[in-house]
Amino acid sequence: MTDSGEASAAPDRPDRAGVARWAGLVGAALLTVAGWLGGALPAAPDTTSLLDLWRAPHGPWVLGCWLVGTVLLVGAWWSLRRGAASTRWAYLTAGLWLLPLLAAPPLGSRDVYSYVCQGWSWTHGADPYRVGVAAAGCPWTEAVPPIWRDTPAPYGPFFVLLAGLAVLLGGGLVGAIVLLRLVAVAGVLAVALCLPGLARAAGVPTRRAVWLVLACPLVGVHLVGGAHNDAVGLGLLLLGLLVLVRLPGRPSGLLVAGALLGLAVAVKAIAVVVLPFAALAAVRGGYTVRALLRDAAWLAGGVLAALLVTSLVTGLGVGWVGGLAHSGDSEQWTSPPTAVGFVVDYAGELVGREPGAVPVARVVALVLLAVVLAGLWWWAWTSLRRSNDVRQQVVRPAVARPRVTLTGAGLALAATVLLAPVFHPWYATWPLAVLSVATVAVARTNWFVLPCAVASVLALPDGTNLARFTKAPGAVAMTALVLVVAGSAVRAALARRARQRRFEPSG
Repeated sequence: MTDSGEASAAPDRPDRAGVARWAGLVGAALLTVAGWLGGALPAAPDTTSLLDLWRAPHGPWVLGCWLVGTVLLVGAWWSLRRGAASTRWAYLTAGLWLLPLLAAPPLGSRDVYSYVCQGWSWTHGADPYRVGVAAAGCPWTEAVPPIWRDTPAPYGPFFVLLAGLAVLLGGGLVGAIVLLRLVAVAGVLAVALCLPGLARAAGVPTRRAVWLVLACPLVGVHLVGGAHNDAVGLGLLLLGLLVLVRLPGRPSGLLVAGALLGLAVAVKAIAVVVLPFAALAAVRGGYTVRALLRDAAWLAGGVLAALLVTSLVTGLGVGWVGGLAHSGDSEQWTSPPTAVGFVVDYAGELVGREPGAVPVARVVALVLLAVVLAGLWWWAWTSLRRSNDVRQQVVRPAVARPRVTLTGAGLALAATVLLAPVFHPWYATWPLAVLSVATVAVARTNWFVLPCAVASVLALPDGTNLARFTKAPGAVAMTALVLVVAGSAVRAALARRARQRRFEPSG
């Protein structure tokens, strides 16, 4: 039995595949070495410049291993972006690359120390949604990045529960980090379990979907090496979507899917933008308003039940929603709206003014995000309604429905990541995972695969983001890119409108 969509993307040559496999393994090993020499270790000093890292103990070796390892890992992944030799080969190679990273210290970020301290705060009677880890008295506060020591937790109650259990069972900082990494690995395994089923449902080659997601350097370096909670959030999200694809319209399946999606939201709030598209995937039979309300009600029941149970078990309620406001305390040009705000401020300084445009640009972006999300949902709804009409069917409904809903969900995640006030490299794994199982044409994967490749080189082993050292040029470049993309979108819309008018009957 061959992968679905096999003819749409021929696998790469065996010699290229072999070179890519071993080049990626060497790259992962070098990144692990860089992590032990100068990674995000508990006592690592804060890096304010590349010169500080160069002058640090083993500095040249750290930078050298990081640079070569990143180039090898990203290059190997990119070289097979059209599809690995087979699904099994993709699984084995991605697993091989993850092995060295399992033995690395926290890599590419210091967020795991925030997780541990938030779990410690909760287990010691403090509310992590009201006080920062420093005020709570966490004994490992010095390992937490200074910017996050006094801010409340922005994560949902389910993840605070997992972090608290890691602290209780780990017996110390190292043990808690090991357990949180195991939680992250479990999340990645859940993603790996769901990819073939979702890809087949949408008619996408499974070997390409598996390769694009699991072999992506962002998954190995940040989700596994950095032990980010995005891993478990993504795993729960894809599990929920897989249940919806397999059991649409069945009350028991909808409740289970809703509970899984609710747990994903209770880990990280970004998962909430998928819920409207999950409601579309839940519909059985024809797409009518009545059917949508009927089946979405069961799904919503599962979501609300998961949120309610985790809030009651932890005793934290919905206070985590307020912590989301502090996620934008970090200002970096990697967020497009923040970059545009920077450029407006630079322009204002040239004429002796201080516009303070970053907050305004961020608000405008959030308003635009709301419009985009509504537009994407309406596109998915109307597309699915048209699928009821046999005369308008281009592909069979069994494939069209999952493809439309997954594409809508993936685009919603991409819009959220791009228009959010802050962007970190591992955020890109959310749209990558969903779009990889929904995008059929190989040529249409480059627009989300290329940014993931670029994002893979942004973080240094100790968690320092290169954006800190390139604020002005990075902001100008990102703003120029935003203008180019916006201009291209407008031209495409005008051309589409002109084509429609050309074929409209006269009179």
